[in-house]
Amino acid sequence: MKRLCWLVFTLIFISAQAQQDSLVLDFNEYLGYVKKYHPIAKQAQLTISIGQANLMKARGGFDPKIEVDYERKEFKETEYWDRLNATFKIPTYFGIELKGNFEQNEGDFLSADESLPSDGLYSAGIAMALGQGFWINERMATLRKAKFFREQAKADQDLLVNKVLYDASLAYFDWLQAYNDAKIFKNFLSNARVRFEGVKQSALAGDIAIIDTVEAKIAVQNRALGLEQANVKLMKSTLALSNFLWINDVPVEIQPNVVPDIDLEEDIDITLEIMGKPLDSFTLANHPKLKSLNFKIDGLTVDKRLKANRLLPKIDVTYNLLTETPDQIRTFETQEYKGGLSFRFPLFLRKERGDLRLAKFKLQDAQFERDNAEVEIQNKVLAIYRELDSYVVQNQLIFNIVRDYNTLLQAEERKFSFGESSLFLINSRESKLIDAELKRNEVQNKYFMTKANLFKSLAINPENL
Repeated sequence: MKRLCWLVFTLIFISAQAQQDSLVLDFNEYLGYVKKYHPIAKQAQLTISIGQANLMKARGGFDPKIEVDYERKEFKETEYWDRLNATFKIPTYFGIELKGNFEQNEGDFLSADESLPSDGLYSAGIAMALGQGFWINERMATLRKAKFFREQAKADQDLLVNKVLYDASLAYFDWLQAYNDAKIFKNFLSNARVRFEGVKQSALAGDIAIIDTVEAKIAVQNRALGLEQANVKLMKSTLALSNFLWINDVPVEIQPNVVPDIDLEEDIDITLEIMGKPLDSFTLANHPKLKSLNFKIDGLTVDKRLKANRLLPKIDVTYNLLTETPDQIRTFETQEYKGGLSFRFPLFLRKERGDLRLAKFKLQDAQFERDNAEVEIQNKVLAIYRELDSYVVQNQLIFNIVRDYNTLLQAEERKFSFGESSLFLINSRESKLIDAELKRNEVQNKYFMTKANLFKSLAINPENL
């Protein structure tokens, strides 16, 4: 009995010493690294940059423009013509274009309508659309859609970050389960070895039959086999976890002395920011996926209006005041002008009507997608909340089962010490306890994964990581 107590004390000391040399990777710290350094999380940042770039590109449609056309022809010492036409244009959001122009023409072969004062002719005026393009035009539509795309990109970024953090969370939970499973087999292997030494000493003393040592040795081998299999699972889950750890664009591999946080339940709710989120606090309007789809619908609505506007006739008018002395404002008089009107209208409008129908179908498709996503999200969140309530009950039940199996094992060991039980019954009780503890780890892992599913369904992008 003294030898048995000494072996137990030695194993406890070695286990405590090994624990002191371990480094705990907290769940919050781990997800913080993932959000900051993981390539997909960085890729999510690009969506906003792309949205800003598209918006800048769309605003470029309203940039002022300078156009200069110069043409000269001289042949056999004869100047046929020397033409200069310089224009400054300012497009506006409402489809009106402000324009200033300078023309100067010289030469022996100019037509009558090209004859201008020797110092050139200046003009200032406007150009605008009265039919197609009056309420909405290509530039206006592109800018509006770019603004919606930028907001959609922000929502899509939240979805991408949420997805990578969700996958990283599942990897951490699997790592934690594998670590706990390996620890269980390690502890029971130590118990089996201590029991084997005690049985061997008793057999050598003649208190029990030698054959009992074979059964004790088989128990040691079974526990060693279970530990080896658990270590393989732990190794694979550790490598899977390492896929999510990057620092400064360099992948990081988890070292053997790094262990997960076993007291995780409170940290999960805080880290994933689902703490204190009852079912009645959930609102669909703030969900990033629905926001993204709504912005997509807004963009398609603008596209549909643009296509509908193209059913109108194209009527463009221009009006320019002319002067030879632009430095004197009063010289711009209404009787000195140049104007024009153009009218175009397809007779059957088949192309325009086809484009409008396609735009309507795309809009309807996006609306159906949004309505379906709304129902799916609502029902999924409701189911997850109910599933979490169930796992609270399951965790309590499996805790009680483990406790009762442990009580049975201790009672059987006590009876064995009095010679009223057998090693076979002890091993049987211990196997049941191992299965129960592994089941407890499995239920706990499913409980954590369900919390991660809630995090994913709510599409949360944690602000405190």
